[in-house]
Amino acid sequence: MSYVNSDALVDTAWVADHLDDPAVYIVDGSWHLPPTGRNGEDEYGEAHIPGAVYFDIDAISDPDSALPHMMPTAEAFAAAVSAMGIANDQRVVVYDSDGLFSAPRVWWMFRAMGHDNVAVMTGGFNAWKNEGRAVSAEIPAPAATKFTAQLNTNVVRSIDQVRANIDSGEELVLDARAADRFAGALPEFRPGVQPGHIPGSGNLPYAEIVDAAAGAFVSATDLRNAFDAQGATGTQPVVTTCGSGITACILGLGLHLIGRDDWAIYDGSWTEWGGRDDTPKGPEG
Repeated sequence: MSYVNSDALVDTAWVADHLDDPAVYIVDGSWHLPPTGRNGEDEYGEAHIPGAVYFDIDAISDPDSALPHMMPTAEAFAAAVSAMGIANDQRVVVYDSDGLFSAPRVWWMFRAMGHDNVAVMTGGFNAWKNEGRAVSAEIPAPAATKFTAQLNTNVVRSIDQVRANIDSGEELVLDARAADRFAGALPEFRPGVQPGHIPGSGNLPYAEIVDAAAGAFVSATDLRNAFDAQGATGTQPVVTTCGSGITACILGLGLHLIGRDDWAIYDGSWTEWGGRDDTPKGPEG
């Protein structure tokens, strides 16, 4: 069984065939967890797909928030994307180092800002290199464009909305973190963030729906089964969360692939929830 929205993904061969297509814009959205010591922009500067521009998830964010990489205003997003040379009539293709980690976050941000013509390249830069395809260290200097953005607030959830949902139960909250972090068995690496999870939430670790070796999603059937097992059958809206709003977007993209588009991202995620003293925390509740 194939994905319902298969156009949300492209492979390395497709990207190689469209490197010189002016209607296609390639974006490197690599980002790494702080404990890895890796820096996506530095790695992009060393080597990237020829012509690709770098999308800095940390920089293209709300400067007034103390939380990491929160969604910026539509005006700030449009200004940043315009400076990259991206126009509204172009197909944006996002990749990251590993295949499916941070690229879905950039994919979601474009869609949240009204640009649906965006896809993720499966396999990532690792696959691109392993296939012997051309790489470049040249940083493009594109001419600025006029990109128009409008934030769809229906696809973003605030802490107040998630708090209210604990009592109402109207939306199913799914946490993409690993099971031991969800259970509170491991300390959180961000200072001041307590372990645990949002009471009443379910846990679908993103690693369970991604083939890490291939940098791609599992089959459509396996995706459906994984979400169904958590109660995300398409009959109830879903809010996805994680550590800081990155891997939550992997769950969101997975839902989109199987045609279940009634979902939103809790942007502050556990960094916000676990970093406050006034929020209830599971497993104790």
